[in-house]
Amino acid sequence: MHWFSIIGIGIAANLDNLGIGLSFGARSTRVPLISNFVIAILSMIASYTSIALGDVISQYIPGEITNWGGGAFLVIIGLFAIKADLKNSSNQHRQNGITSLLHSPNKADRDGDKVISWRESLTLGIALALNCAVGGFGAGMTGLSPVMTTISIGIFSLLTIHIGVRAGQQLARTWLGKWFNRIGGIFIVLIGLYEVFV
Repeated sequence: MHWFSIIGIGIAANLDNLGIGLSFGARSTRVPLISNFVIAILSMIASYTSIALGDVISQYIPGEITNWGGGAFLVIIGLFAIKADLKNSSNQHRQNGITSLLHSPNKADRDGDKVISWRESLTLGIALALNCAVGGFGAGMTGLSPVMTTISIGIFSLLTIHIGVRAGQQLARTWLGKWFNRIGGIFIVLIGLYEVFV
């Protein structure tokens, strides 16, 4: 079992969570444990579905091709994530819809009470879950365990938001807080290359 890839996917899939946690922390916005669990569960559901789908498809394709194809898919996803982050950095246009929460997480706090309720966390959780699902498909094609990869994603979802909120006041205003999406993309590219060549 490729534990490096399982843990790596868990971390890479949740770097957006860390950035969002930092953003909330900088605004003194709390994310209660129940809300954090809701986000993690939604991410796990989306991840397991996409990983299992990738795993099923891989059963009908020769092993070498699925490993190479899944790794290549992860590399492409990572490159797209890096490109999208660079584009968003240079062109701060208005965004609408669920995915806009990834770039403006303060919109999730609809009542402005500085607390992300479990209801408010549903919309945010869906946006983050969609993010996890894309990379999950490639992970499934490379033969990673759907159960273990999903558990990894769930654990790191809980940890990254919790740590992000705690560290938000200190880090969100630094250069590091602006690089999480790009780092996530680079990390996914590296995992993809690892799966292709190892």
